[in-house]
Amino acid sequence: MAAAASTQPPQPPKLTQLLERDPYLAPFETDFQRRYSLFYNRLKNIEENEGGLDKFSKSYKTFGVNQLVDGGIYCKEWAPGAEAVFLAGDFNGWNPFSHPYKKMEYGKWELFIPPGQDGCSPVPHGSKLKVVIRAQNGELLYRISPWARYVVRDEDKVNYDWVHWNPPQSYIHKHPSPKRLKSLRIYESHVGIASPEGKVASYKNFTYNVLPRIKDLGYNCVQLMAIMEHAYYASFGYQVTSFFAASSRYGTPDDLKEMIDVAHSMGITVLLDVVHSHASKNSEDGLNKFDGSDSCFFHSGPRGTHQLWDSRLFDYANWEVLRFLLSNLRMWIADYGFDGFRFDGVTSMLYHHHGIGTGFSGDYNEYFGLHVDEDALCYLMLANHMINFLHPECITIAEDVSGMPALCRPVAEGGGGFDYRLAMAIPDKWIQIIKELKDEDWNMGNIVHTLTNRRHEEKYIAYAESHDQALVGDKTLAFRLMDAEMYTNMSVLSPLTPVIDRGIQLHKMIRLITHALGGESYLNFMGNEFGHPEWLDFPRKGNNESYHYARRQFNLTEDHLLRYRFLNAFDRDMNKLEERFGWLASPQAYVSEKHESNKVIAFERAGLIFIFNFHPYQSYVDYRVGIETPGKYKILLDSDAAEYGGHQRLDHSTEYFSEEYPHNYRPNSLMQSNSQTTFSQHPRRCHKHHIEVYIPSRVAIVLQNTDIPE
Repeated sequence: MAAAASTQPPQPPKLTQLLERDPYLAPFETDFQRRYSLFYNRLKNIEENEGGLDKFSKSYKTFGVNQLVDGGIYCKEWAPGAEAVFLAGDFNGWNPFSHPYKKMEYGKWELFIPPGQDGCSPVPHGSKLKVVIRAQNGELLYRISPWARYVVRDEDKVNYDWVHWNPPQSYIHKHPSPKRLKSLRIYESHVGIASPEGKVASYKNFTYNVLPRIKDLGYNCVQLMAIMEHAYYASFGYQVTSFFAASSRYGTPDDLKEMIDVAHSMGITVLLDVVHSHASKNSEDGLNKFDGSDSCFFHSGPRGTHQLWDSRLFDYANWEVLRFLLSNLRMWIADYGFDGFRFDGVTSMLYHHHGIGTGFSGDYNEYFGLHVDEDALCYLMLANHMINFLHPECITIAEDVSGMPALCRPVAEGGGGFDYRLAMAIPDKWIQIIKELKDEDWNMGNIVHTLTNRRHEEKYIAYAESHDQALVGDKTLAFRLMDAEMYTNMSVLSPLTPVIDRGIQLHKMIRLITHALGGESYLNFMGNEFGHPEWLDFPRKGNNESYHYARRQFNLTEDHLLRYRFLNAFDRDMNKLEERFGWLASPQAYVSEKHESNKVIAFERAGLIFIFNFHPYQSYVDYRVGIETPGKYKILLDSDAAEYGGHQRLDHSTEYFSEEYPHNYRPNSLMQSNSQTTFSQHPRRCHKHHIEVYIPSRVAIVLQNTDIPE
């Protein structure tokens, strides 16, 4: 009798490496094996039944309405709940029955429309279309194809219309994508608000007015929000209605392609904020009830609705949903030239409870068990595997507040496959400190812990604030620090009040320490780099449809009578310094000091020394700082410099010489060339060398060893 075939499930080939790196994950080894087995089997099924992942993820070329080489039109839809499917539009006088689809297997429908006698397309470019669905109850439903590439809304209408996009000549990309970046400095952006004017700004405006600004500020990556079409502008792009359509409120698909191409010409990587965690409940111009049923792309019943977001939740175990979502990612890369994605709402995807009413303490039991949606996790593994396999230069980022272990480790280790995750605890910490504590009570150890508490060998994107903090109902750091005085005292012609002075100095220090200590990448939301006043609020009934707060006043930085230019200049020079030394791509910093009473933090990274004095009024002369490498040091960046709105208390010609004097577990420490006295007490003297520096109150400085070439 023949031996029975092995039923051993596939194992993550590099799981051992993950468990050796973090032995506390060992009790959950079977969970990683089960997750990987689910991923492996689905990938194998795609290869066996669809001709491979490459072909499967190109389904956007066959589904929807696509132009054939001979001029004909091929249409395909997945509508398992439909009794019949038709195509109607301008091309057939909106006859709902003249062009019926043929029913295929597995709920699919197809239609071929031959070319005209002159070989022209039977559906002209720019003409309107609808998929007509006869539901199970006999009702006729006029729907936009889930695969529609272009939808528009006339000013006198509520809903969007599907417009066939097939121009005689599409935009042709002229510039290659930048090489994969080691140090990622991300400028989080929204095209529609990227103008001082009270209106919806355009792709063209962003191309010619905003991209040069981003380049000048030293950012090498732009992350675009609200690109996937969304009927409700005030949703910030997070209630997507047409997943394959670039938002028409900013311009045409070719305008977006040109914008990305110009960014590439500047060496700027472009990421898409992709929303695959949920979809709008709209049915007239969205995915909801596309075929007349409650399910189709989504779970039916209560499981298919997000309680807080009032939106629909995808069924990630469904074959056609996988086709739809994977093809969606592929289309944005292949057709538009995006260089990767920031996946929104990953926490909601990972857990059946969607993170609602759940706090994550870090206990590993919170990340394994029946409450984890392993179908959703499998989809994310498939998505990252596909991107890494077919487009290895692309980058993926997870927005996960839970801290799921191994989310940013390779799929081969049993991980989620993401390249980066957002360090979401950092902005929360800054808000908590500013709201609840007096400056004298800031805890240096707690700040350092929050900035350095991350999983080993998983890359984090540090940020002091993002779009979340800019939205109405919250406050940006600048507004929390300076509040109402921003309206009256940001002019250099007005007195520098204590509130404005404090706000400007701390704004710079918070951003620099977050940038240098908090992760392997850095993110800033547009306008926050210069302390953009007020909040962000989109036109809606509650504000009388006003655009006053739905704009970015970049012009404030160009007025030399306003103090915003100081913050803007500091942000630029901070980024340019990272570009020179690459601390984001360097190993995690060594923190040599976090002195509670002195309010001083000092650390080394990328061969530079970072020193922060958060004390509100105490300056220190000849402050001893332990260092690893002996030599002569000079100031590279000084938050107290005049061009940054500082008080110019430091002499940049000063040289700091190391002394072989152990201090704070470093073998060397620094000595200021003109130092005379030392009055600071330091109980631990186990470093071999040190320097002594003058560090004024509320000042951050960065020092370079000039004996070592860059």
